[in-house]
This record gives sequence, structure tokens and C-alpha cells, in this order.
Amino acid sequence: MVAQFQIVVDARDPVLVAEFWRTALGYEREPSPPGYDSWQDFAVCNNIPREAWSDSAVDPEGLRPRLFFQPVLEEKEVKNRLHIDINAAAGGTSPEGRRIAVDEEINRLMEAGASVAACIDTDSEYRVVMRDPEGNEFCIQ
Repeated sequence: MVAQFQIVVDARDPVLVAEFWRTALGYEREPSPPGYDSWQDFAVCNNIPREAWSDSAVDPEGLRPRLFFQPVLEEKEVKNRLHIDINAAAGGTSPEGRRIAVDEEINRLMEAGASVAACIDTDSEYRVVMRDPEGNEFCIQ
């Protein structure tokens, strides 16, 4: 049996980082609990202090893992030990087609707040390391 799981991301601004990843992955805001108009209403009604408010992102098809963004006080200091790879091009795409698809995805995510950290460009590989709005590394390939 495969266990259900979610990916948890520490964030100084969970709402900002969650919005970026919803855009990056085509995820949606998680629906609020029944009886509440929003997660903020839920937090207020349940006496959750504002500094503890989190955010999340869910796959609209329910196939990929939920992302949960929890608030932390500290800034990101070191390289991630785990990161997300976004496959911008299908496996059968030509090298030129892959490069175009990767570059289009880079531009789209830069408009959403990402920045380029490094580019790996060899005869056999084209991959770009990026950072989300809080500096968490991920790759576009």
C-alpha cells in the first residue's frame, strides 16, 4: 500500500510562497473547511494567532501531493536538501524543443517571482536551477 503524503515547506511568508507554487505547478488554493468562507475565517474562529497562519496548494485532479507552507521565523540559510524538479518538456522532445520549452517555463516562473541561480548546459543536458520568492531551489528541465 502506498501512503498518502504531503510536502511541507518552511516559509517566512507562507501566502507568498504558496501562491508562487500554485502558479508553478498548476495547483489551486485548498478549499476552506465546511462552514467557513476562508482559511483565515477558520483561523480567527479557532483562535489561531496570525503568525501561525499557514497556506497550502492542492492538485485540482487530486493526483499529486498536497503542498503545505508553514510559517517560520528564520530566513533560509543553506541549500535545500530536497527540491522539486519541473519537467517542462516531454521525454520525446528534440534537444532544441526541450531548450525552447525550458526557456518558456523559466520566463513564466520569473514573472511569478522566481530567479535564476544556475544553468547546466552541456551536450547531453539543459537544466536551470531557480529559486522561488524565498530562495528555495528547484530545477527546470
